[in-house]
Amino acid sequence: MPIESVGSPTLWIAFIAFVFAMLALDLGVLHRRPHEVSLKESAIWSAVWVALSLAFNVGVYLWFGADRALEFFTAYLLEKALSVDNLFVFVVVFGAFAIPPIHQHRVLFWGVLGALVMRAVFIFAGAAFLQRFHWAIYVFGSILAITGVRLLLQRDHDSHPENSPLIRWLKRVLPVSHEDSGGAFFLVKAGKRFVTPLFLALVAVEVTDLIFAVDSIPAVFAVTTDPFIVFTSNIFAILGLRSLYFLLAGVLTKFVYLKVGLSFVLIFVGAKMLLMGVYKLPILVSLGVIVAILGISIVASLVKTRGTEAAPQPQDG
Repeated sequence: MPIESVGSPTLWIAFIAFVFAMLALDLGVLHRRPHEVSLKESAIWSAVWVALSLAFNVGVYLWFGADRALEFFTAYLLEKALSVDNLFVFVVVFGAFAIPPIHQHRVLFWGVLGALVMRAVFIFAGAAFLQRFHWAIYVFGSILAITGVRLLLQRDHDSHPENSPLIRWLKRVLPVSHEDSGGAFFLVKAGKRFVTPLFLALVAVEVTDLIFAVDSIPAVFAVTTDPFIVFTSNIFAILGLRSLYFLLAGVLTKFVYLKVGLSFVLIFVGAKMLLMGVYKLPILVSLGVIVAILGISIVASLVKTRGTEAAPQPQDG
């Protein structure tokens, strides 16, 4: 199964350089001093990331044509929708480890940086695997469909990331300090190095993204197998995730049917991959179905929770 990419080496280098430049601007300039991210700041940066993504989409259209541009937009929308699940986990993680608002951006910054590296590895490995083994597309489709059904049938349950096997193991092998760390991941006291709750929260965030990537990246391969389109759409969706979290953290509990919508999206994408050998669904139809499913779940959620107050964000445990 030959896989062609529109991305030349120059484009790959330019895009990666752009990503590192934006990350350096974020940490080195805009957040050099820790501060609580305001609603206004998060709204502005959410708008900036969406605008940059759409501008890049226009560039894809001008350079490579309408088909690739539509693939990018559909992949970006799909990844953005599936990544919303991460936002719910962020709320739980910060509450479980009592991470104050002033330090949450630092955890998410390094969490997103780690996610970018992990997803790059997943995407290139997935593309190479599909190129060599065409039947893997049906394995990916089966995994997505099964995951969607499981998510649909799954009942709500309390999540306790602080009690996960990995976190419990880290607490056994690494001394943990609960003193005020000033936003540091490590502390040195009396010549002994300690990890802080911020470090444990970062590990929980990274593990969560690794789990979600197992679903979201195969889903994007159902839209396009072009590694450049898969990579760029994925990265743009992830880079805007931090701003989206601070913008929506207080109202996430209102989206009561979003998980149902996401489960149907996964089932649809999985079925699309399983039927690819029989009939290849046009990308425009796929986009319409995904938008319709997400739109219905959001509207239904807002109708269901109309007149109710959003649950407060559990930031201080």
